Amino acid sequence: MFGKNGGHMGETIQLQFKIIKICTAILLSLSAIALVFFDDPLVWVYGYIFGGLIGILNFMLLAKTIEKAMKMPPARAQIYVSSNYFIRFSIMIIVLIVSLKADYINTLATVIGLLLIKLVILVTNILGDREYYKRIFRRKEEK
Repeated sequence: MFGKNGGHMGETIQLQFKIIKICTAILLSLSAIALVFFDDPLVWVYGYIFGGLIGILNFMLLAKTIEKAMKMPPARAQIYVSSNYFIRFSIMIIVLIVSLKADYINTLATVIGLLLIKLVILVTNILGDREYYKRIFRRKEEK
C-alpha cells in the first residue's frame, strides 16, 4: 500500500500524532495555568496557541519535506530540502515579528509555543531510549 517502506510510513505518522498530541496537551496546560495565575492571561494564551500551532505546522511541513525528498535524486532533494528550510525559517521570523508588533500576543509565550515541539521531541527521545542509557553506562564501566 505504501510501497517498499510501508511499515515505516505508518510508524512515522503515528509518531507525528503522538508528538502533536503531547504538544497540544502541554499548550492547553500552559494556557490553563496562564488563565489562573496571570493578570492579563489572554495575551499569554494567544501567544501559546499562536506559537504552538505554527510550531506544529512547521513540524508537519518538515515531515512532508522529508517524505518527498526521499523519493528524489540526491542533488534535487538537497535543493528541495534547503528551499523548504528557508520557507519554514521565514514563517518563524514572520510569527515572531507579528507577536512583537501585536499587543494582544505575548512574545515569550509565542517563543515557548514555537520551541515546544522541539522540546517534546527531545524529551520523548531521551526518555524513550533506554538502550541509549544502557550503552552509556556500559562504556563507563568498561573504562
